[in-house]
Amino acid sequence: MKKNVMTIVLAIMLAMLCALPVFAQGTKESAAASAAPVKISLWYGAAITEAGPPPADWVALQIIREKLNIDLELTALPSNESDQDVKIQAAGAANNLPDVFMVRRDAWLRLVNQGLIAPVDSLYAKMPVRTAAQYDSASIAFTTVSGKSYGFASPGSISKNEGLLIRKDWLDKLGLAIPKTTEDLAKVLHAFTYNDPDGNGRNDTYGFGAFLEINNYEGGLGRRLQPILGAFGVEGTWNLTEANAGLSVRKPEMYDAMVYIKSLVDDGSIDPNWLAYQKDDFRAAWKQGRFGVMREQNAAYAATANYAPFDKNFPDGEWIVIDPPVGPKGHSSVGPYTTGYRIYAISAKAAQAGKAEKIAELLEWMSSDEGYYLLGWGVEGVNYVKDANGIPVDKDMPLGFSTATGQTVTQLRNMVFFNGDVELYARYPKYVTEVSKKEMSALDVLRDMESRKWTPNNGGDTLPAPNADLKRFYEQGLAEFLTGRRVLNQQNWNAWIAEFDRVGGKAWEDAGIAHAKANNLLY
Repeated sequence: MKKNVMTIVLAIMLAMLCALPVFAQGTKESAAASAAPVKISLWYGAAITEAGPPPADWVALQIIREKLNIDLELTALPSNESDQDVKIQAAGAANNLPDVFMVRRDAWLRLVNQGLIAPVDSLYAKMPVRTAAQYDSASIAFTTVSGKSYGFASPGSISKNEGLLIRKDWLDKLGLAIPKTTEDLAKVLHAFTYNDPDGNGRNDTYGFGAFLEINNYEGGLGRRLQPILGAFGVEGTWNLTEANAGLSVRKPEMYDAMVYIKSLVDDGSIDPNWLAYQKDDFRAAWKQGRFGVMREQNAAYAATANYAPFDKNFPDGEWIVIDPPVGPKGHSSVGPYTTGYRIYAISAKAAQAGKAEKIAELLEWMSSDEGYYLLGWGVEGVNYVKDANGIPVDKDMPLGFSTATGQTVTQLRNMVFFNGDVELYARYPKYVTEVSKKEMSALDVLRDMESRKWTPNNGGDTLPAPNADLKRFYEQGLAEFLTGRRVLNQQNWNAWIAEFDRVGGKAWEDAGIAHAKANNLLY
């Protein structure tokens, strides 16, 4: 009996020993499978379209594989935006979108409506560094449809880079305070025009300087008068609020703004050449001390070469950025702003395959110090070095990031750049002016301008434009009221608005509102 029991025990042990390698091998294979890199396909927008893609042995791919266990497959989108749309829409039609991809908003919205893009709301919190740097409420709203965010909208071109500037040395000479309201502003402009603020004994200055700089979201009187229009709540071609959507020119407050501007024109406190100036004329005029208040762009004012003529002509002169004036109903704005977002979306197919969180991990790494500098400038010591202020530079470096070879390793920099200080100090370095020895920084000016009150108008530049005849009627009509060719009173204004509607103004507004609603642009 005992022998039989031992025989059975040995048989069981033998069976276990025989089975052990099988189990061990299975565990090993399972571990190997779980450790296999996750393949993620990325269609990116190249930073320098004429340069080639990153090399196959690009160190960033190796780091991403080793640290994130991601096998990243890169494909550059066509440089032409229309071709980008065609490529992405064709992939969508074939349900063959990449895992993550850059996409323009029109094509993106079509894919969202087709159910081909995954919501990403839960991923923002998983990317604390990247979200803090790149995604704010405006950018998230830009990709939100029916309460869900369907993509990551990163900053593109710099917005809010203009501001209302005033000659502080003129204020000081005349004993005036910085204007706070439209009434204050009118008094200052009058004094700048008639009280010889430059002290040269000649009647050769004006209060406000401008020129007609019209685009599709700053129509009518154009960009340079937006701080005044903003005081009446009619800045921008379009009002994109849910409660008051429509053309600004059709708002009752537009008449009030016109009356105010007309009073400045009649007083002579706006440079009378403003309707004839081109941009270069305007910029030459302020550098020659012709007027003391203007809306100007940060670099056009404060960059080294641009400020130099003013510095030479007026070593004791000083411009400062001020808040836009507050109007009679409490409105105030430098003007409307749009943000040139770049959308990166995750395909629904990738999300269904469980890749969404891995993509978030990849994006968060890109925004880490390691990813930011590696994708933005390359390898330190090879593609760049940092100067005394920590700013990447590549002077005299054969493989520097600005060289033909160096550019290939920065092709994904648009995925990490967010117009941060490091990027912009490289573009706008501090300097000391040649004559007055002031320390100047176009970046400091930009940050000041950004901090002032602006009106969000994201998508305002995508709304339908008026036809040529209506556009001419619109712009000429406003100019004729201000120059006196049409008498500006309420009756004439109402008649002009009625005619504006008759020639297509109301239909233009209806089309714009419909487009804004369909594209989720109202806020």
